[in-house]
Formats: sequence, structure tokens, C-alpha cells
Amino acid sequence: MIAGELISNIIPPLRTSDTVRKALDRMSEFKLYHLPIVNELQYLGLVSEEELMEVRDTDTAIGALPLTLLNSFTFENAHIYEVIRLLSELQLSVVPVLDQQKNYLGLVSIDKLLHFTANLYSVSEPGGIIVLAISNRNNSLAHMSQIVESDNAQVLSSYINAFPDSTRLEVTLKINKTDLSGIVATFERYDYEVKAVFNNTNHDDGSMDRFNSFMNYLNV
Repeated sequence: MIAGELISNIIPPLRTSDTVRKALDRMSEFKLYHLPIVNELQYLGLVSEEELMEVRDTDTAIGALPLTLLNSFTFENAHIYEVIRLLSELQLSVVPVLDQQKNYLGLVSIDKLLHFTANLYSVSEPGGIIVLAISNRNNSLAHMSQIVESDNAQVLSSYINAFPDSTRLEVTLKINKTDLSGIVATFERYDYEVKAVFNNTNHDDGSMDRFNSFMNYLNV
């Protein structure tokens, strides 16, 4: 997945002729705290809600203000990990996307990225989760998948968490099965350390309803 494939077409950029009031209203409408300013196709930078809130006369055009614009963006062919890096390191709510000529194409919003991540990790799919602690020398996803498949199940998604100054890794597996007792027993038989198991075999804790409500809230 590249940045160009996650561009949102429903959030228009700001123009230098737009007023501070219009900019703040748009940020409120789309639940964002940054918006790009564009002159025709030329990307000028990101303006923050925090800075605009300090302007007394909200009827002033943003192009007439000495704003401190963030020159943050990514190119359309950049991997989605670059978008995630910018959002995280710079604490942004949007990442502008430019073509190779540095023309503005659109933006990737944090809610769009959240929807993508939810699909990537099969969050809405029914099933259970197993968290394993392993050494980096025993990191064979193929073997883990074989163990899961031996119980007539499949790995829907997985990710690895590494720890600084440690040879240990944490592997999280989302599995299309809620009764994980057989799979857990097999992992333990192969000397895997099972750190945690999450499923809804015994009760429905309402987590999926809460997740769906949260996604609906972010669906701008």
C-alpha cells in the first residue's frame, strides 16, 4: 500500500484567501487539527489549529498572517509506513501527498489510516488472539502458521514487537477461531511461551460494539 492509494477526496485544502474562521470551521467539521494550504497546485505547508486559535480577528485571510507553516508531506509513491512515521513523529492529523513535481494531490487523514489499519489487521473479523514471547532466533512465522493450521484454523493477521536491548520478540497472531485451547496447547508443546490469549468464547464484553461506535465517530 502506498500513500497515493489512501488519499481522501472529501477534505479540501485551504486557500490563502480563506479566512481564519473558515479554516477553524473546516477543522472542526472533519475533526482535524491540521490542514494544508494550497495555491492552485502549489503546496505551501500545514497550518495548525493551535496557531489559528490565537488569531483575534477570525475574518482575516490566512494568507495575510505571519503563520508558522509545517513543511511536512510525502510523495504519492511512498510506502504507507512513511505516512505512519510522519503522523507519529510530528503528531500530525493529516499528511499531504504530492506528486514527483511537488504538485498537491490530496491528503491522508489519521481516520483514513485507522480504517486501513483495522482492515490490515482484520480487527472486525471474528476470532481470537494469541500473544507469544519468543527469541529472535526462533522467529519462524511459517512454523507458527503450521501450528495454527494443524487445528483447522488460519492466521488472519500478525505483527511483531521488538524490545530495545533485548533478544526477545513479542508476536501477536489474530486467528479465525475463538476456541484457542488446542492451538495454545500445541504452542506450549513446542516450547513457545504463550503470554496472553484473548477470545470471546465465554462472554461478549462489548468490545466490537465499542470499536464500531468509535469507527463511526471517526467516519467523516
